[in-house]
Amino acid sequence: MTKTDSTPTGSELQKQTFTAKKGDVELALYRTAPSAPAPAGGRPVLFLVHGSSISALPTYDLQVPDAGEYSVMNVFAGYGYDVWAVDCENYGRSSRTSGTSDISSGADDIAAALDVVAGETGAKTYSIFGESSGALRAALFASRHPERVANLILSAYTYTGEGSPTLAKRAQDLEFYRSHARRTRDRKMIDSIFTRDKAGTSHPAVPAAIAAVELAFGEEVPTGTYIDMIANLPIVEPKDLCVPVLMVTGEYDGISTEGDLLSFYRGLGSSDKQFVIFPATAHSVVWGKNRRLFWYAMRAFLERPTWETV
Repeated sequence: MTKTDSTPTGSELQKQTFTAKKGDVELALYRTAPSAPAPAGGRPVLFLVHGSSISALPTYDLQVPDAGEYSVMNVFAGYGYDVWAVDCENYGRSSRTSGTSDISSGADDIAAALDVVAGETGAKTYSIFGESSGALRAALFASRHPERVANLILSAYTYTGEGSPTLAKRAQDLEFYRSHARRTRDRKMIDSIFTRDKAGTSHPAVPAAIAAVELAFGEEVPTGTYIDMIANLPIVEPKDLCVPVLMVTGEYDGISTEGDLLSFYRGLGSSDKQFVIFPATAHSVVWGKNRRLFWYAMRAFLERPTWETV
């Protein structure tokens, strides 16, 4: 593991960059935390996992000029959390390999990254948030390592994919994805993220802000998560998740139906669970105009009262 020098962002927050190792693969790892010394016992850790098309920083530390706060990392560090995010293999600043970076590979990325988080924070359990295929990566990790998960937050999750117009459209190109390790993710594709479900649910400046950061890493991303979400669902059975779970979804999310998500929710192996639907929100809750509803719901879940067994 290597670490760069820390870069303060004013008097309240501090940002750091680390490198985690997954075998020969180097994973870029980002941290935002209060700059003040941590209290005795440390701060609670929130770990963020990105989706299929956009890497960690433009997903969770986005700056949108003249449009308000979009950085989930800044917001939750401001609440007192030690916030981390990782670029999965073949994304962002992480290593480029011949692999397709499927969901299982992403779960391995989380495991490698959390080894660094543990060394830096002393924490043994973590609250993990993932959106879209990042939610699948997070859920698979939690099913493999429940002892490391304090809370699991799944946004824009996909269970069986039944009834999903987005997945049905992607399935038309399944043979291409199977025969190619990379797919195109250019400015046009980034723009389509904000029009395919319900136009107007995000600020019009958001796609350009994402593209300004993301396209520096090229115009292609791996095909592995697309293949898994088209042909290999379900990735995780709900009974295998025995940790506290918050599931959130947008009213207009086209990648999963409310019925499919509720079927997953009802089958969860934990009774400590919540399900929230955000109005006037599409696939991505972190980039939506109503993202503050997401911040509120996740913070309320993470800070819910303890409860007694009977």
